[in-house]
Amino acid sequence: MANLNAADQTAIGKVLAAEPVLQGLKPASEAVGLDRNTILHAGPAFAKPADITKPILNSAVVALMFEGIAGDFEAAEQMILSGDVVPRPAQDYDVVTPLAACVTPSFMLQEVTDAAGSGRTAYTPINGGNSPGAMRLGVRTEQSLELVRWLNGDFAEALSGALGDPVPTLPAARTGMEAGDDCHGRTSAATEALAGILSPRLTGSAGAEKAAGFVKESPSYFLNLWMASARCMLGAASGTEGSSLVIGAGGNGAEAGIQVAGLPGRWFTAPADPPKHEAPEDVPEGRALGAIGDSAIVDAMGFGAMAMNLAPEQKKGMLRLMPEGGLELPAMLLAAEHPGFGGLGLCVGMAARTVVDAERRPVVSLGVLDNEGELGRLTGGIFETPMSVFRDAVAALEAA
Repeated sequence: MANLNAADQTAIGKVLAAEPVLQGLKPASEAVGLDRNTILHAGPAFAKPADITKPILNSAVVALMFEGIAGDFEAAEQMILSGDVVPRPAQDYDVVTPLAACVTPSFMLQEVTDAAGSGRTAYTPINGGNSPGAMRLGVRTEQSLELVRWLNGDFAEALSGALGDPVPTLPAARTGMEAGDDCHGRTSAATEALAGILSPRLTGSAGAEKAAGFVKESPSYFLNLWMASARCMLGAASGTEGSSLVIGAGGNGAEAGIQVAGLPGRWFTAPADPPKHEAPEDVPEGRALGAIGDSAIVDAMGFGAMAMNLAPEQKKGMLRLMPEGGLELPAMLLAAEHPGFGGLGLCVGMAARTVVDAERRPVVSLGVLDNEGELGRLTGGIFETPMSVFRDAVAALEAA
């Protein structure tokens, strides 16, 4: 495990004490005060509307159609590109969203709070399951629009009715890790554990039973909740003076970035190359988008690619994409064993200072999207976070 200075030790102590629970659902307008002129997306901000990557633009168009703000896809796109509707980083609102998925005021957000009392709350939209129209894939289709309507309508109503009692997320994650999940690229066992809690509560109507079936049939359903859980736990350290603990991470397809505990709300960014991957033979050359998604926060916490050695199926499928010595990174870069995962050998918490001192870039397991916004997800890959973002964060802390 990494050696930490006093500020980073204080920060990781706060993270280890946090107890994330799924508290309920709220519309984004209520949860984070989102207005009709704002769209939330993954990763750092775009400098100008013309910079918006195509998959995020597609999802934003679908979101505006869902809101009823625009009459058709073309009108919605023009509103975004003209600056009438402004895209902003979701993590700046304590929202985390996967790949190209966007959030507008009427989206129902799952609320994850810290039962240990840090006061931190994080939010995430509902996972789109296995549908080719899932918003995270960044496609602009009627199927995607209909799925968004159902998830934020009948499904959200049924799920909300099942959350009278909060649902702790750490036990489901542990169950998943024990069964070979990495809680990022593979969440099937954790999703099954969550479904086991929700299914008895999702009864009494055809809508509730359909919702229960959707969760059971969506192996990635737990991922969004775990992203919010990671943001909630890491957020407990936000504002720790002088700490370089990474509390935010994500990409927007063009840039990737991190946030650190000692400078909350400030992004440190660098251009984002596509994750290392093996594209299917039928995919045209050069169609891979740069790293995208707030799910990078899961790996910054210590899961995903940083826990590949604990996930046999992920290791078998992705090890060839890891950098040389990649399986040694957790021992070099992560700070402490998490009490909720005792006996599994899982360490969590990454300080930017540690990354800089070790001169080793952390890895992230990410889906690879089509940069034209037509083919959706191409495959999975491994992204090495640029060293410059960690150096910049450390330098900013020293100058503060």
